[in-house]
Amino acid sequence: MEAYTDFAAVYDTFMDETPYEVWGTFVAGLIDKYGISKPVSGPASQGKELSEEAYDTAEDSEQALDEEKNLVVELGCGTGSFTQVMKNLGYDIMGIDMSPEMLNLARQKSADAGLDIMYLEQDMRELDLYCTAGTIVSVCDSVNYVLEDEEIIETFRLVNNFLYPGGVFIFDFNTLFKYRDVIGDTTIAENRDDCSFIWDNYYDDDSHINEYDLTIFAKVDSEKELFARSVETHYQRGYTLDEMKGFVEAAGLSFVTAIDADTHEDPTDDSERIYIVAREQGK
Repeated sequence: MEAYTDFAAVYDTFMDETPYEVWGTFVAGLIDKYGISKPVSGPASQGKELSEEAYDTAEDSEQALDEEKNLVVELGCGTGSFTQVMKNLGYDIMGIDMSPEMLNLARQKSADAGLDIMYLEQDMRELDLYCTAGTIVSVCDSVNYVLEDEEIIETFRLVNNFLYPGGVFIFDFNTLFKYRDVIGDTTIAENRDDCSFIWDNYYDDDSHINEYDLTIFAKVDSEKELFARSVETHYQRGYTLDEMKGFVEAAGLSFVTAIDADTHEDPTDDSERIYIVAREQGK
């Protein structure tokens, strides 16, 4: 079974304590420090929001280039929670994910919030944009779903290809240490009124791949207290910082910095999640 199908419906329930607002403020700070994109709405706005029609009708090519420079693209956007945070911070942002179930929820949430956000159904390994973007971001360990060296290098190569000159790629990843020493071969369970899950982890030290089997129980009939059971299997690979730096450089990007996601200091051997900032280099 593909990942994020039945789990999509309960994903936000079990992620309700995820600090998306904190992540958004931090990533916005990284964009401000290292990037070229600026907010396009709100008190800090510069320029106008992006629209596909602008590329067909705009006579002012400089304005069109500014719009590309200020565009932010999120890879692995899921149900769009982080995407909405960045939108509310004033960024013109587009969300990309390969799960139609997650994207349906993202679109509905954005519509309910009155936010105009474009979402595209794409595999990040086959990224294909209609323009360049000043910033490409990926959070919540989406990159760890790419399991092969060649695939992650190709993903980063495509990112470099679609970045505006001088643009930045900001992404986080779970480390090998986290899968091997923290969550590997453990079981996590959580029970809510309307849904529950059991998360069984199986870590393989040879491949560095963490398999986790999700068993989900979601209420389908409140009166009869009936629950539907479904199972999904997810695979993620743990990476070291040196491996990620090598992939970044092999893809043609320039490594800028790495930051521990929890301490916001330099990464250590015990870092569980790390942010990397990389810059576009000549295509």
